Amino acid sequence: MQKITPFLWFDSNAEEAVNYYLSIFKNSKILEVVKYPKSAEEVSWKKAWTIMTIHFSIEWQEFTAINGWPDFKFNEAISFVVNCKDQIEIDYYWDKLSQWWDEKAQICWWLKDKYWVSWQIVPKIIWKLIKSEKAMQNLLKMKKIDIKKLNEV
Repeated sequence: MQKITPFLWFDSNAEEAVNYYLSIFKNSKILEVVKYPKSAEEVSWKKAWTIMTIHFSIEWQEFTAINGWPDFKFNEAISFVVNCKDQIEIDYYWDKLSQWWDEKAQICWWLKDKYWVSWQIVPKIIWKLIKSEKAMQNLLKMKKIDIKKLNEV
């Protein structure tokens, strides 16, 4: 098990969200499912033996998803960066993760998926690119990154 694991709080749709992510990313799988015990019904407001947590991995990065309650929502303060080898990968992940949403949820290579989780879909060379003033100016105008346009600078 890795030392630090992102923990994702969902209302009651953790299993749906995990299956969604597993359908998008290769090399992903469910590692363990834990259900709410009878003793937790009163404090969790969840029925006994329904899914409490799902421990899963995406591209060898482990995550845990919980079925909590609607008090906590995702926001842009935390995002997951998907480092892509080429434009084909950028297009694939961008399209899969943003297919449900309107353009207001997309800015400067960031997007929100249908669970409001924030993602950055970037080429592996992004950290070199943002050191260039011209490339940075072009990046800030893009929603989904277009590597060909960035290479024109």
